[in-house]
Amino acid sequence: MAAVQRFEDLVAWQKARELTDAVYVATGKRPFAGDFGLRDQVQRASVSIMANIAEGFERGSRAEFHQFLSIAKGSCAEVRSHLYVALDVGHVDQETFTSLQSRAEEVTRIVAGLRSAVGRQRDEQRANKLSPKS
Repeated sequence: MAAVQRFEDLVAWQKARELTDAVYVATGKRPFAGDFGLRDQVQRASVSIMANIAEGFERGSRAEFHQFLSIAKGSCAEVRSHLYVALDVGHVDQETFTSLQSRAEEVTRIVAGLRSAVGRQRDEQRANKLSPKS
């Protein structure tokens, strides 16, 4: 399998983009659209997922990519938490909530898997640097 050359080719980034689109659709409707604070928070958190995956990938080091994936995963949790508030105050119905939560959980799982893989690569690189040359 060929190495990924662009962050746009990462499934994690693609799914985060889809989640962000769905969040913007939901937050663009009333009554959610009128709650500027919560609307902006959940939008920023969803954008943060995409941005951190992209930025970490472009940094070029496995250690930094791993760190940025951790931040992206945290932003996934933030989105999910904000969605509970939106449900509780009546900004989204149960069907919209369930759909968005499902997407956010999928992104969380994919980012977590990518983070684990990058962590293994990072650890292998570190081990190779420390092992004596033959």
